[in-house]
Parts: sequence; structure tokens; C-alpha cells
Amino acid sequence: MTKADIVNEIAKKTGIEKIQVQTMVAAFIDTVKDSIVAGNPVYLRGFGSFIVKHRATKAARNITKQTTLVIPEHDVPAFKPAKSFTAELNK
Repeated sequence: MTKADIVNEIAKKTGIEKIQVQTMVAAFIDTVKDSIVAGNPVYLRGFGSFIVKHRATKAARNITKQTTLVIPEHDVPAFKPAKSFTAELNK
């Protein structure tokens, strides 16, 4: 499902014009991104959490060149689904 599909579904279910829904979805995404970049997780009860995970420094291998390289520590965004969401998925 793409962002356009989400906008279409919300517009159909709520009766709100697609342009307004598109603005709201874009604002939601921007708000979540801004919060994650600031280091603040976003919790949506019954859906899940958008969090930042820290990855430690690690060694990796380039098999074609037979060399080892170091991947520095970094942060990555992640989504952790709520238990109720996971239970609904596994019915």
C-alpha cells in the first residue's frame, strides 16, 4: 500500500477531500520524522512505536575483494508493533 492508497482509503472512509487528507498524512509523517530525529520515540497505543535503535561499531567483510571494513556506530529508525496489533495479525 502506498501513501496515495492510504490517502484514498481515508478519504473514502471519512468523506474528507483527498487534498485535505493528503495534507494531514504528510503532516503526520513529518511530525513522526521530526520527533524521531530529535531522539523522541512516538507511541501510538494499539498500533506500535516508532523508535531509534543504536547500532554498535562492527566489522564486515567484502567477499569479492577479500577485505575487512569497519561499519561505524549509527542510529536507525525502527517500528515496534504493539502486542495487540501482533496478536491480531497472528489470528
